[in-house]
Amino acid sequence: MFWAHALRTTVFGGCATPPRSEWLRTGFVFREAEKDLAYGLRAPRNATRGLLSALQAYILKYLLFERKNESKLAADELLRPSKDEQTEALWRAISDILWKIGERKKAVVALPQERSYVAHSIAYFQDSITEKLHLFEITQVEELQIFLKRYIYIFQDEPGPGSLLLLYSAALTREIKKLKCDFVDEKQHLVMADEEGSQCIVMLLLTGRASPFLHNGVVYVGDEDHYAKAHFGVLTRSEIGFLFYEEESGERTPGSRLKTPSLPIWAVHCLGHFGILFNTNKELLRNYHAERRFELIYYTCGGSQCQLVVDTRANSSGTSHSDDNVPTIMANLEKLIHTKWEDAQVEWNGSMNVI
Repeated sequence: MFWAHALRTTVFGGCATPPRSEWLRTGFVFREAEKDLAYGLRAPRNATRGLLSALQAYILKYLLFERKNESKLAADELLRPSKDEQTEALWRAISDILWKIGERKKAVVALPQERSYVAHSIAYFQDSITEKLHLFEITQVEELQIFLKRYIYIFQDEPGPGSLLLLYSAALTREIKKLKCDFVDEKQHLVMADEEGSQCIVMLLLTGRASPFLHNGVVYVGDEDHYAKAHFGVLTRSEIGFLFYEEESGERTPGSRLKTPSLPIWAVHCLGHFGILFNTNKELLRNYHAERRFELIYYTCGGSQCQLVVDTRANSSGTSHSDDNVPTIMANLEKLIHTKWEDAQVEWNGSMNVI
């Protein structure tokens, strides 16, 4: 079928070679229920990490801010969900992602079945998933949630293609034609050579567009010899934020719509590594006083977790350790935090825990 070729090409850059194997064997698996870090997904470090980090952000959004009894529970209880609560958080997060990408009008869910629609050939290398996909287009969010609740076990298989199915569903919901417009560069595709996944995948899940640009709004780039080309960044304030730090960030500096989201949850990219920063106070970014001194929790799907305090008061007596003899990862996290809170002091509550 034509769409199978188009999908593989748009996502992986071609059909003649197999996709990267981690996409076929990385499902969505939580840590032990009702324990510390029960809120967290776990997975090895591979090219799915960016997608998993974005999904983790949506899971935290539900666990912290959208459950019926969340106002009655302490933050540490909210972060220790039961097995059933973990599963519900997962299907609600996937539903939220696809509904956002589909502009709250539709979602396409791709699930594998037994029959293969595309034969193995020189032009198409079978991967056991893409050629067997059955596509379901859903136009009501309630129906989408019911559908995902019924089939969420497919995304949870370990090893299994959960990450690939979410990526394919996101791409098909956005539509291949629109994805190509998002890319700008005709040679670009969703899964690039990045060790933990491309920024475009994260932006697709967070904002609904697979744009490589992080600035606010639309910037027109050109000169007197060429027509100006529109570079679409983030068009509205994001619910979940994104912070980015590299030694030379250049044009990849997030605008305020990503730095200051409506909820205190950020997917982060720090020197090639994806993770999550979050605070459990929903009003943090709406209350100037709350943002003077507050706690952040950093988590990665690989098992790193730490807590830190950010102090933005002008006369803060806290100490920032960026120049001290501290682990490199902690020093780099401070630099990442300073891309949002420029003059803040950072205090560490203990050391980085690695599971």
